[in-house]
Amino acid sequence: MNDQRPARLAILISGRGSNMQAFIDACGRGDLNASIALVLSNNPGAAGLTHAASAGITTACIDHREYDSREAFDAAMVAEISRHDPDLVILAGFMRILTPVFIEPFAGKLLNIHPSLLPKYPGLHTHQRALDAGDAEAGVTVHFVTPQLDGGPPIIQARVPVKSGDTADSLAARVIQQEHIIYPIAASWLLQGRLRLSKQGAILDGDPIPATGIDYVHGNH
Repeated sequence: MNDQRPARLAILISGRGSNMQAFIDACGRGDLNASIALVLSNNPGAAGLTHAASAGITTACIDHREYDSREAFDAAMVAEISRHDPDLVILAGFMRILTPVFIEPFAGKLLNIHPSLLPKYPGLHTHQRALDAGDAEAGVTVHFVTPQLDGGPPIIQARVPVKSGDTADSLAARVIQQEHIIYPIAASWLLQGRLRLSKQGAILDGDPIPATGIDYVHGNH
């Protein structure tokens, strides 16, 4: 993706799609030389589908409840997404565990964002788990997707302090502000050809990314 043609993004959502909006905004500002070719959801009631359609973006819904297995559902998604020839597939609050049937066709161009400082707290309820553990900070990680749940190589992390009196909701509200900043940054690195997935992990500008990702500091991208 070093040419001048805008990249094509496919974004997968299950709910309101706040990170989807971050990508709509980044494309609109020109921070990403990209357009959103498709927003796909597994949930017919996802508010993000309506929002994307109102922004003039092509949408589709593939309801996982209509499939007998994860693999069959994943194959249907691959077929739909492949029709739009994306350069990058973005998981933005997509609440289904993906199988290799989905992951392998998009290997190296499939990103996810997870609301914890991976490898801490894969899975759900990350903010409450950070509070229960007495952590001094929490945060968010953008990572490549591999078959291991929330276990793909981290790319970039943003950290927020845990404040006295924080609840899971108040902590989540501060973390999500950072999500909207760092996710488009990671995408831009990949689309510029700076970021790639190798057998050794994530590589940026030819150098291995640390095992916990690059620490985001305002202005360091």
